[in-house]
Amino acid sequence: MGRTKYLLGCAAAVAMTLSTGVSSAFADTFALVTINQQALFFNQINDGANAAAKEAGVDLVIFNANNVPAAQNDAIETYITQKVDGIILVAIDVNGVKPAITAAKNAGISVIAIDAQIPDGDNIAFVGVDNTAAGGEIGKFFSDYVKNEMGGTAKVGVVGALNSFIQNQRLDGFKAAVAEGGQKVEFLDTVDGQNVQDVALSAAENLMTANPDMTALYATGEPALLGAVSAVASQGRGDSIKVFGWDLTKSAIDGIDQGFVTAVIQQDPAGEGKAAVEALVKVKKGETIDPIINVPVTIVTKENVDQYRDMFK
Repeated sequence: MGRTKYLLGCAAAVAMTLSTGVSSAFADTFALVTINQQALFFNQINDGANAAAKEAGVDLVIFNANNVPAAQNDAIETYITQKVDGIILVAIDVNGVKPAITAAKNAGISVIAIDAQIPDGDNIAFVGVDNTAAGGEIGKFFSDYVKNEMGGTAKVGVVGALNSFIQNQRLDGFKAAVAEGGQKVEFLDTVDGQNVQDVALSAAENLMTANPDMTALYATGEPALLGAVSAVASQGRGDSIKVFGWDLTKSAIDGIDQGFVTAVIQQDPAGEGKAAVEALVKVKKGETIDPIINVPVTIVTKENVDQYRDMFK
């Protein structure tokens, strides 16, 4: 009798092991192709996507392109060969990556774009922010600030990332709103921070040195804002230059506390990653999803910054 119980127990253990192995073998695998893992923003997208994948019982692999557009194309082609079940893309070159997206579609693999919209692309959906519209929001805020706090005049320099389609959209929206605001605003140079903090810092310092009468800086992304904040602080220009930009960090909050960072557009990158994974899960189940899944933004100022401090402790 004791031997019979032992054999039954062994059989049950083997069955459980086989069941677990089959479940893992048949779990869907999604791939997330990102821009870099230096910026907090992209890491927060990863965190949100990882959490959603764990909740849904799917596997998630992440590819870091290190700011190289062609690497994203190569990664997608590799994932097509590996027959992943879905791809999430944070694109660098929204036009250059389109052939890879089309190849994925032809292979029956759904692609969802995050953060950067793909013009006339074969991705099934976009998750993120309307970057032109949000650039317009902070542009209007800036214009109103110039009117009410700067005597109606300003000379503004821009720290951007010229290879980033979405950051160029943010600049276009900003400039359009400023022009509509009707204040006397002169745009000085736009320098290329290349989406790298150290490069953005040097570019911002050079911009400030070349324009000693500059009164404002607009930074189109997290590395650009980090560089702009560091440049203003290191050159002791906090009393004469007001900074506006995208994506909170601890240094941006410190700048708000010190009074020279005036307003920062804050997105919800973790929410974007989560929404993208959840959308792919729905597609795999045969459900329909919206082609555009908007994630709202908030303009963070000294009035509402306290609610974001815990993010950076």
